[in-house]
Amino acid sequence: MNDTQMLLLVDENDTFSGQYAEKEKCHQGKGIHHRAFVVLLYNKSREVLLQQRKHIRWDNYWDLTAISHVLHFPDHDETYEEAAHRSLQVEMGIPEIPLTNVGGFNYYAKYGGQCENEFCAVLLGTYDGKITPDKDVLYTYAWLSEDTFFADIKRNPKKYTPWAIKSVPFIKKL
Repeated sequence: MNDTQMLLLVDENDTFSGQYAEKEKCHQGKGIHHRAFVVLLYNKSREVLLQQRKHIRWDNYWDLTAISHVLHFPDHDETYEEAAHRSLQVEMGIPEIPLTNVGGFNYYAKYGGQCENEFCAVLLGTYDGKITPDKDVLYTYAWLSEDTFFADIKRNPKKYTPWAIKSVPFIKKL
């Protein structure tokens, strides 16, 4: 993958505009609304897989299993599932698994000259295999019982990324 990531631009209802923009431009000023996603994986014991991120803005925060943007390539646009599989492989060393899109939300926040302006899909899956985390992307990972995760994110929201928190209603309704 080259260094310039091209993102798919969408409206608040996730309708693709037919246009693309560089990731850096999407995150400057007021931002440009684009597709992003989060993935949360469960194991057979109904535990959730979280990662503790290495990130400029969200360093040491807990996040869902994988997060990223949906990318445009010269020969095609990724689907949410393709993008999620790419991210799961890179961040956690997890191979392709079935994923279910359970909804999404709009996320907007400004941080100085930077901006998040995204439609964020929430994808869920089940996985009980080997995990090989990319130590350049995360510090560590943890399996937590679903109940422990929901209680902790409510009690300690400052430990979690904003999109992890905004994903909870989509996860809890299942």
